[in-house]
Amino acid sequence: MITVNNVSLRFGTKTLFQDVNLKFVDGACYGLIGANGSGKSTFLKLLNGELDTTTGDIIIPKNERVSTLEQDHYKYDEFRAIDVVIMGNKKLYDIKVEKEELYSHTEFTDADGIRLGELEAEFMELNGWEAESEASILLSNLGVLNKYHELKMKDLENNDKVKVLLAKSLFQNPDILLLDEPTNNLDIEAINWLSEFIIDYPNCCIVVSHDRHFLNNVCTHIVDIDYGKLTLYTGNYDFWRESSELLLKQVKEANRKKEDKIKELKDFIARFQANASKSRQATSRKKILEKIELEEIIPSSRKYPYIDFKFEKGNGKEVLNVENLTVEVDGRKLLNKVSFSVLKGDKIAFLGSNIQKTLLFSVLTKQKKYTSGEFKWGSNVLISYFESDNSEYFNTNINILDWISKYKRIDDLEMLRSFLGRMLFSGDDVFKSVDVLSGGEKARCMLSKMMLDNPNVLILDEPTNHLDLESITSLNTAMKKFQGEILFTSHDYELNETAANRIIEILEDGTIIDRRIPYSEYIKDEKVKKIREKNKKIEKVMQQ
Repeated sequence: MITVNNVSLRFGTKTLFQDVNLKFVDGACYGLIGANGSGKSTFLKLLNGELDTTTGDIIIPKNERVSTLEQDHYKYDEFRAIDVVIMGNKKLYDIKVEKEELYSHTEFTDADGIRLGELEAEFMELNGWEAESEASILLSNLGVLNKYHELKMKDLENNDKVKVLLAKSLFQNPDILLLDEPTNNLDIEAINWLSEFIIDYPNCCIVVSHDRHFLNNVCTHIVDIDYGKLTLYTGNYDFWRESSELLLKQVKEANRKKEDKIKELKDFIARFQANASKSRQATSRKKILEKIELEEIIPSSRKYPYIDFKFEKGNGKEVLNVENLTVEVDGRKLLNKVSFSVLKGDKIAFLGSNIQKTLLFSVLTKQKKYTSGEFKWGSNVLISYFESDNSEYFNTNINILDWISKYKRIDDLEMLRSFLGRMLFSGDDVFKSVDVLSGGEKARCMLSKMMLDNPNVLILDEPTNHLDLESITSLNTAMKKFQGEILFTSHDYELNETAANRIIEILEDGTIIDRRIPYSEYIKDEKVKKIREKNKKIEKVMQQ
């Protein structure tokens, strides 16, 4: 359990939080939400002791183990993956290391023997003999293959590093679990497993996530950071959204009724205050008027960008035809005789490994070569591509106005500034150098560029990775409204479910499954599961 008493946090003259009073109890999962920059990650750092409060106290019972999902993927490069997971229980890992060091002594003293006896007792008490087995099970559940468990972290792919750090935070059920964006870069199976883990988790869990479906699945409470305050709601993300919208509606309605009453009283006073027979009533109404106070409606820190993709000319019946497309990388067929057609109205969510999906999109946009096969776009196709790694676009120190002008000449400066303002680059923000923008700001720049392209085909590779919930909601709405065709990848369940009308999954051997069904049906389809499992087994045999 965590008790937060009258906590405030200030950086210079800026107050991030003021007079926060909350209790986080065992058996509950709290979703911490708020706009980018509202202080979600900062609040987690207060809870785990990385930052000190300006005023107030955070009380955690002694001997309770607090575990945090670390974000530095290179911190443990020289350690085995299995050992990094065990580091989740620092006391156990330190005992393990000290034991191994003592056993390595060529000359064994009496003091060594006594110390080893103490360590072995503590090791057994902490279930140390099962530690490697527990760590291995966690890694396997998250989709890290057994052959990678003994490798050093520096030899793992980035996706597997993320899973190792997540397993480290979950190891041996800590008393308090603090997870900052735990679903980033996880595949469907890993997200589903993590959801079940948290649902069954008996202790206190606080999670920050931009995945709306994940928050709905795991959260029993929502803590909303807005107006410089933290407000606790009982229920999941959808319940918070409905409750907060209803509360705002009720305040506005109450204010409207008060305004009507104020107008009625003012009219009466103006008409009768000079009338001797009505002066007493006018005076009485003045007193009533003085007591009426409107509820202050503070503007939310949440801001929704305006995203709307439009085009001048649509496509014909067949937008894209792919025939036996094969791409080999280092002797492995990442795409293996892939064939599919994109028809008018298709909005396709692509599943599979990040490498395979990005490779396919890079080939289709003619950024990378393919080994064999062919593909052909329709004659009227105009593509705009959101790349998962957009860093090359921002390797310059020009400002946002000049950057966007590189891709679309707009002579009307006021119109351009108005357009960027709707994408949340208002005032002097447009003069920020693009090389210092945050991930979310770069994503909004890319989406701004795409809107100005007026494309009739969108290709989006993990567009939600750096966006906040508000921007994801706006993008989701824009993709549903878009009248053209979309090829996209995302780990966001809600986006896949509501924006896609077709699913294509790239399997481990580079072949595909293609189904024209909703995402929710696809992930539950037993035939699909059998195909996927069979493919995994065959691919493992082929790699041995």
